[in-house]
Amino acid sequence: MLLPCRFYLPALALTGLAYAINGSVTDYAPLVNQPCPNVTTTPLLRVFTPKNQTLHPREADYVNTRLTTVIPNEWKNWLGDGSAIGYNLTAVNNNVSFPKIGIALSGGGYRAALYGAGVLSALDARNQSSKAAGTGGLLQVVSYLSALSGGSWLTGSLYANDFPIIKDLVHGNGGNLTGWLLDLPLATPDGDNVFSKLNQHWYGSILWSVVAKGATGIDTSLTDPWSRMISYHFLNQTTRNNFFTNDSAHGAGQLWSDVPQIPSWQQHLVPFPIIQADSRPVDSNLTTLLSPSSVVYEMTPMEWGSWDPQLSAMMNMSYAGTNLNNGQPDNDTACVTRFDDTGYVMGTSASLFNQVLDRVHNVIVGFDGGSSKSILLLLSRQLAKLRTRADDVANWPNPFYNLAGKANFQDLNSKWLELIDGSSNHENIPIGQLFVKAREMDVVVAVDASSNITNHWPNGTSLIRSAARITSLLQSSHQPFPPIPGSQEDFISTGLNMRPTFFGCFPTQNPPEYPMLIYIPNSPPLNGDNPVSNTPTFQLDYTPKLTQLFLDRVHANVVGGFVPNTTSPDPNFGKCLQCAAIDRMRYHANPPLARSDFCTQCFNQYCFDPDNLTSSSELPGRKYVFVDPDPHGLSALSHFLSQGEVGIILGFIGVALVIAAICAFLCVSPDFLKFEF
Repeated sequence: MLLPCRFYLPALALTGLAYAINGSVTDYAPLVNQPCPNVTTTPLLRVFTPKNQTLHPREADYVNTRLTTVIPNEWKNWLGDGSAIGYNLTAVNNNVSFPKIGIALSGGGYRAALYGAGVLSALDARNQSSKAAGTGGLLQVVSYLSALSGGSWLTGSLYANDFPIIKDLVHGNGGNLTGWLLDLPLATPDGDNVFSKLNQHWYGSILWSVVAKGATGIDTSLTDPWSRMISYHFLNQTTRNNFFTNDSAHGAGQLWSDVPQIPSWQQHLVPFPIIQADSRPVDSNLTTLLSPSSVVYEMTPMEWGSWDPQLSAMMNMSYAGTNLNNGQPDNDTACVTRFDDTGYVMGTSASLFNQVLDRVHNVIVGFDGGSSKSILLLLSRQLAKLRTRADDVANWPNPFYNLAGKANFQDLNSKWLELIDGSSNHENIPIGQLFVKAREMDVVVAVDASSNITNHWPNGTSLIRSAARITSLLQSSHQPFPPIPGSQEDFISTGLNMRPTFFGCFPTQNPPEYPMLIYIPNSPPLNGDNPVSNTPTFQLDYTPKLTQLFLDRVHANVVGGFVPNTTSPDPNFGKCLQCAAIDRMRYHANPPLARSDFCTQCFNQYCFDPDNLTSSSELPGRKYVFVDPDPHGLSALSHFLSQGEVGIILGFIGVALVIAAICAFLCVSPDFLKFEF
């Protein structure tokens, strides 16, 4: 018998205090009908042209303050006086600025998140083995960190948790960090049976978040439950003991615009973050990869929008979700706040459902059966109750609607934008954001975990596509691209997709016509060990053993560089990386400094020279086929049962809150009885 809603309201009141401290999963919902600022004095939009680009004042202030007060000391900590690489940095005039550096983290699901984590750890001076190898220290002198899709999960996780060391972020520290819990499958944490009791409890929580957002009148889609799933692993407030309960918000309501509140930001210790997403032209209903002309968006803690010449406009991130007409809200209380849930920003950057949702066969192509069924189950329940305009994209209200002077903007006449995975135009490394002229980048580090060829290795596609897009469409807004191989076949034949490479080593102008590009592709262990970092993009769970070995192998490859025609690491790679990172400083001096003999030797080994091509045969003894190091690892289900199912379900006030969730559903509509828990 279904009891009246009033019977359940006391239960909601009693449990309210219990989760108030840690929030509620309904904190995912934005706030609507909020007061708007006076757009005459405080515009919600920044509108510009490629010729008069400017950074958001808070971005410029943060980056410049970090460059002048923090980074110079970090360069000294990393390079000392420079003598180890043949320079005398103490003799360099203080007016000569250090290079401005950005790191771009590619997409590729959990593989990309873990590969990016392994690379950042190898570049982090807080990791003693990295520091000893000479690679640790680069992260500390970086000004920007851009990411998309799986790389955005790592990035969001870093900033949501105050930028801890990678070991603690991924595995936990026994205290405030519990790790990513990757052994719990992303879409079916209790195993492949989507109708198991624990999975059903969890799906109820996921849907409760999405229903709360839909109740505000903002359209939802598959990206919303996807975003909430991601949040359980990569944000905070989730532990192994409370995973299936609602005694915390599980990351809901943690805002991307709140990143400047974290202590490491306040001390200017971390790079400025950028997350990238692509856009499907509204009403195109494309289920294929995009053309280069589709607008690419970025999301920073300050604003979101695009540097692409057809738009060249940014929206205040704190008011994301607000519909504007030529920069004006409908009225003084028509603004939306708290739309920029960090999980939703990450989920938007990884929203690839328009390409993998097979409606004919009712499956998600590439996902395992259990994950596909669970996501589609959530979608069917969501669609039954919530208004959705496009279920296979991330629906963002369009603040650039009817914007004057933007007649070429593809979605000028739409009140919604359809944002999708940031690699949907083949650019799987978000380096375009770092080539924006206003950011004046000297060095860009491209971290590539793409799966382009057999056995899930990269083949240079992303760099080739970025170079082509910048050359053909973005010359007015972005710096030129350095010379690279012209095709994927050339990347493979030269071996550049399987080892670190420096592009742009030999500029012909001063200042250089393009940034230095340091390419760090996911590649087989250089010593001939079995590879473990080339996992499928849609592998949605990793055992602790696989996770650790993955990070270890990536670390070894990054600090090891390569020695041609051997399987030995290069003991000088750390110093060679320092050479590449500092090289543009030579051009900041007047007259320019000569390149040191040591760095010249490094560049002979690591630089791409179109007139002196290398060969893949110089990389012998590599193994390319993935070998599972833990084929009999414990499943998430057996791991949970070992702790006692009752204890997990009852953890804190989990059952009470699940019941409250059901009551909330029932109070909205009796039809919610169709939900299964």
